[in-house]
Order: sequence, then C-alpha cells, then structure tokens
Amino acid sequence: MSQANNPNAVSTERVLSASPRKVFAAFEQPDLLAKWWGPKGFTNTFEQFEFKPDGRWVFVMHGPNGASYHNESIFREIQSDTRIVIEHVVKPWYRLTVTLTDRGGQTHLAWVQEFESPEVAARMRPLSGTANEQVLDRLEALLAGEGP
Repeated sequence: MSQANNPNAVSTERVLSASPRKVFAAFEQPDLLAKWWGPKGFTNTFEQFEFKPDGRWVFVMHGPNGASYHNESIFREIQSDTRIVIEHVVKPWYRLTVTLTDRGGQTHLAWVQEFESPEVAARMRPLSGTANEQVLDRLEALLAGEGP
C-alpha cells in the first residue's frame, strides 16, 4: 500500500544490486544486520535475536552523540527471500513490512513503516523518512562490500 493510500505509513523503495537471497541474508544474520541497521553513525548491541515468526529482537542503538535507544521488536512474518514483517513494540509503535522482489539478479525493496495513527505518522515522517533512507544507504554499502 502506498503512502498516499495509507496516511499511517512512511514508505520508501529502492533497487539494490544484489539478489533477494543476499538482501534477505542481511536481515536474517545478526552479525550483518548489526552493521547496517540504523541511521548513519549509529551502532547496535543485540541482546536477543530470534529470527523466526513471533521471535523477539531486543537491542540498543547507540547514537553518534553517545545516546542509547532501547528497542524491542517481534518478527511477525518471515517469508524467505521475499517478505519480513517486524512489529516495533516499544514507543513509537510501528509495523515495518519489507518486501523483496527479484528483478533479474537485482532486488526491488519496498519498505513500509506503518504507525498507529495518521497523527503519529505525520509527526514521525520527517525523522523516519530521512532515517530510513540512511538505513538503506548503509544496507546498499554492505551489499556492495563497502561496509556500512
């Protein structure tokens, strides 16, 4: 569903120069995910990572300013190489749906972050839109072998 059709959503998409299998692996392997998850300059400490339906993902994001941000999510849906649905269960609540589509050896990635209301989405859109682009920049760099 596009952002225009869903006022609760912040979305972006990108074509990555890697197969859906390789992109999916960057989500399912915690050592890889920790390298690129979060905006530019952030690092992660994973406390729990259960990559399975209803599995918990508990981690701390460390900002470049020294601040730490506790995160807790549940993997709601995992379809190998095609779809991952993550529910962020601490404030701000959101459901992130990542869809991977093969484009002849490349991957079209659709990233839709759905918040609890249009008001929360409107408040989060400036921050999330920029942060999500930075996250995908880091993923793209990792996939290209350039590091996060």
